[in-house]
Amino acid sequence: MAHQGADNAITIQSSTIHLGDGLPDYARENILRVASKYFGRLNTASAHFTKEGITYRCSVNMQMGGLPMKSAEGKDKDIYSAFNAALEKVAKQLRRTKRELREDKGE
Repeated sequence: MAHQGADNAITIQSSTIHLGDGLPDYARENILRVASKYFGRLNTASAHFTKEGITYRCSVNMQMGGLPMKSAEGKDKDIYSAFNAALEKVAKQLRRTKRELREDKGE
């Protein structure tokens, strides 16, 4: 399965859970959606899923443009919610960085 463009910079994986097709596609789309809001160029991103008892844990890493890697983790009984929580935290970090860069330039 060959994905073109920025897609191949995105890794969705789990050593313990069979993710099927839906979740990786969902994760990829949402990572790209967040990436397009900030700085445009996504260098690399990954989401990694594990299961702990009845809880899913997802860690998301995104590295945009010339910025340091942003990482966050989400946990939920629902695997999609765990991913969304982690991605939301990464988005918040990107938002903060974007704001700080703007303020630096403004001074």
